[in-house]
Amino acid sequence: MRRLLVGNWGLLLLIAAWQAWVSWTGFNAIVMPSPLAVLADLSANPGAYAGPAAATLGIAALGTLCGLILGFLFALASWLSRIVGGLLLPLGLIFSSIPVVCLIPVLARVFGYGEPTVGAIVVVLTFFPAFVYTSGGMRATPPNAEDLFKVLGGRRLSVLLHLALPAAAPSMMTALRIAAAQSIIAAMVGEFLMGAAGLGHMFVVTHQDLQMDRAIGAALVAALLSTLCYGLASRAETRVRARWS
Repeated sequence: MRRLLVGNWGLLLLIAAWQAWVSWTGFNAIVMPSPLAVLADLSANPGAYAGPAAATLGIAALGTLCGLILGFLFALASWLSRIVGGLLLPLGLIFSSIPVVCLIPVLARVFGYGEPTVGAIVVVLTFFPAFVYTSGGMRATPPNAEDLFKVLGGRRLSVLLHLALPAAAPSMMTALRIAAAQSIIAAMVGEFLMGAAGLGHMFVVTHQDLQMDRAIGAALVAALLSTLCYGLASRAETRVRARWS
């Protein structure tokens, strides 16, 4: 309990202030439910949140995996060819600077109004960090290491397998850590706009039905999932850095 209070006192203070504010103002639950009401609904109806949470987590995990693979392949292509790298990096910068909300209508026309578009949104948001961090890590090799490979007669494939990819491993895990936190929110935004099954759709429906305690509960579950994914990715990054740095 002491560790919980020391590590999360700011969050607990915010929740206590929320509860005091709602109690003092006397807001109706339709306007602003208290945190106790939200926690009561979460504990009394866990099954109502389990299905949407699983759907959001599944599409976020699949989209993140595809985004990371796509970013790795583009980074590999840019490492193998400077010409390709010179083409891909500016395009990636331009593409990432476009707000994802502006891309959603285009993605919806291509993939339809459903889960494929939600997955595409997650892929778009996770691709650029994976591409940038992986390509940067593949070029951040130890000083003169690549020259040593050339002097010893190492081929391009040997440099890639035994030097560039091990050097990029910590950067790839950094991209995973960044993408893990964003993917849940990206999936929820996509579900919110596309009407696909998940926490985003649950938030829309319960908000329209004036079930604000459940709507805020859905947002809270999404925040907890995002925090959990970030924590797991951070632990994996720490282990990889200890092994490959």
